[in-house]
Amino acid sequence: GWGSLLIMLKEEGFYSIMCTAENTTNVTQGERRKWLSCDGQEKMLNLGFTIGSFVLSATTLPLGILMDRFGPRPTRLVGSASFAASCALMAVASQDTRVLSPLIFLALSLNGFGGICLTFSSLTLPNMFGNLRSTFMALMIGSYASSAITFPGIKLIYDAGVSFVVIMFTWSGLACLIFLNCALNWPGEAFPAPEEVNYTKKIKLSGLALDHKVTGDRFYTHVTIVGQRLSQKAPSLEEGADVFISSQDVRGASENPPEKTVPFRQSLCSPIFLWSLLTMGMTQLRVIFYMAAMNKMLEYLVTGGQEHETDILRKRAAETVGFYSSIFGAMQLLCLLTCPLIGYIMDWRIKDCV
Repeated sequence: GWGSLLIMLKEEGFYSIMCTAENTTNVTQGERRKWLSCDGQEKMLNLGFTIGSFVLSATTLPLGILMDRFGPRPTRLVGSASFAASCALMAVASQDTRVLSPLIFLALSLNGFGGICLTFSSLTLPNMFGNLRSTFMALMIGSYASSAITFPGIKLIYDAGVSFVVIMFTWSGLACLIFLNCALNWPGEAFPAPEEVNYTKKIKLSGLALDHKVTGDRFYTHVTIVGQRLSQKAPSLEEGADVFISSQDVRGASENPPEKTVPFRQSLCSPIFLWSLLTMGMTQLRVIFYMAAMNKMLEYLVTGGQEHETDILRKRAAETVGFYSSIFGAMQLLCLLTCPLIGYIMDWRIKDCV
């Protein structure tokens, strides 16, 4: 949705101070204040978009490590707070853009960081849906991709006369609700994946004796070990036999050396990962460049690159950019149609595969 946000930022006068009276465009919307617009202004704002996109992509690996260590709850709290702060900063900076325009760099960086935090923490939710995990995972990824429609929608509200400050503070308040919901409702530990709890479908435990309190991850570890030992030693459990395991048995099993796993460095240097990294990086670069340069390319198509543009050409260029930015944002909704279909195909007959 950057194309639509860029138009609003220009109309609010961000970095308009870089423009002189020559070779500029007076941007007006209803009774709003008129601000000068120029190429230098757009380059500075696109630089902010580039930095925000970089922060979004560069923090994914550290976030993954932190989520493995501390769970998704702290990540979601930090992300929702960052997103709320970014919207509030944009609202504050719009009050005096001549002085506060540089805040847009911090705001867009927090926006990218907060957005990827919320996305990453949401990816643990599909674990609650068992064999439909891939379907719900695809639905959430589709929602992430289709969220570009929000800025064209906000631009329609902005064009209807609602203040930019009101829009951004409202959005900041909604992000605060996400923070509150996470603080009150999210568990401290990650939702277990289906493969971590599938033993409950195969083994019926009528009793489990533990002489010390275990909770959270330790509880899952203990019960998984018990399930594995029972499945090896007591095949009659499928018929409902009663079994009681002592805590000594559990502790003895938990002390067994873990299975040999592939080192992280070896996975990181594997050809398939490096090739995936290269192709994904090229794809992302192409998409981000297109989003940043789309408005300028459309303007060039209308004006033909003329140095001295007429008012008619400027007006036609602004209308063209606004129209196609909205179309581009609306097309992202197609992700909500294709992603669940892909997830359903991945979940198709998953029980037979297991």
